[in-house]
Amino acid sequence: MKKLRKKVYMTAGYNTVSLGTGRKEFHPKKPRPGLEEYIKEAGEGTLKQIGGGKNVDESVIGNFMAARFNKQANLPGFIPMIDKDLAWKPATSVEGACGSGGLALTSGIRSVLAETADVVLTIGVEVQNTVKAIYGADILAGAGWYKERKQGHAYFFPGQFSNRAGAYFEKYGREKARKGFARWYKNAIDNARLCATAQEYHNNLDDLIAVGLSEPNPKVFTDHLNFFDCSKVSDGASSIAIVSEEGLEKIGIPKSEAIEVVGWAQVERDITKQPTDLTELETIKKAAHEAMQSAGITVDQLGTVETHDCFTIAGILAVEALGLAKPGEGADFVAAGNTARDGQVPFNTTGGLIGWGHPTGATGVHQAITIWEQFTGKAGDAQININPDKPYGMTINMGGDDVTVVAVVYKRGE
Repeated sequence: MKKLRKKVYMTAGYNTVSLGTGRKEFHPKKPRPGLEEYIKEAGEGTLKQIGGGKNVDESVIGNFMAARFNKQANLPGFIPMIDKDLAWKPATSVEGACGSGGLALTSGIRSVLAETADVVLTIGVEVQNTVKAIYGADILAGAGWYKERKQGHAYFFPGQFSNRAGAYFEKYGREKARKGFARWYKNAIDNARLCATAQEYHNNLDDLIAVGLSEPNPKVFTDHLNFFDCSKVSDGASSIAIVSEEGLEKIGIPKSEAIEVVGWAQVERDITKQPTDLTELETIKKAAHEAMQSAGITVDQLGTVETHDCFTIAGILAVEALGLAKPGEGADFVAAGNTARDGQVPFNTTGGLIGWGHPTGATGVHQAITIWEQFTGKAGDAQININPDKPYGMTINMGGDDVTVVAVVYKRGE
């Protein structure tokens, strides 16, 4: 099946600050922006680059749990608030847990391919700091099979990925695995410190490897992961325009200022069943390889990757799922510096979920914006050198415990 019957581009990305603990301006008892303010800021940030709402044909918004975190559903109704010229135009919302942003991307891609739109305003948003962390953990457990909630850890998803880490320790060795986790954490913070919108931008901890190697404390958290192995609770929004060639002409942006979508995949695992193997992200593996096959490339042609590192173990397992390292060797691959910003394949160059933050519904869109920034030279201090022999980038956005996965392959527009 040919997925791309015409060319599809992304351009005009915009991220709000990823707000939460770690940012100097965050205080749990002080007023903070609400859901509608994030939607408006992100949407306006993209519209200013493409000539306003008059140039938009359709809009899509990715979000996971606004109905519970913010007591607000019907998010498409907020789209006309961004710009009066978006009134009376189609808008829709999509949900796939932490993969909601990725689903927003594929929704926009499909609209362009279906020729129902030349310009799709695509937004991801989440505001989670409205409840205490332990209550938020219960809300976020909805990304899993909720009938298992009572048997799960109090912090449900940290518990799920702690179990994956424990299985990895048992199968491949704890010491080398934790060295890989710690290097993944260091890379995340190093990269976040170069991105002004990142949640960990203000992080000034010394000796990040030692911090990453802090021993887990099962009495207060999980058996196999420490707090630094985890992404934080985050508020934020991201926005990008998904356009056809005709759309680029309409908004007056040259192809060189856009990225082209050259392959993509969306894959689902049965949420009611346990993973086949806790040491493998099977759904990510299937989605990533389907996306690369769709693009007609191999993993060796990827110049940079944005992967869903909700936990350090997820980053290690994604490296193995892509085929950059054999099973059990992903931790060594990372510990050796291969995924650092100056490594063999730079990963998560603005910090990823651990460094930039994880406003769940926004993450997939933020990943695409990072690729757009890197391939168009707009990443500022976070800019890396893209190897001309590796002219492709990839985003991998995961919802739940390897349940909903969207993978997209990009190259610079030309």
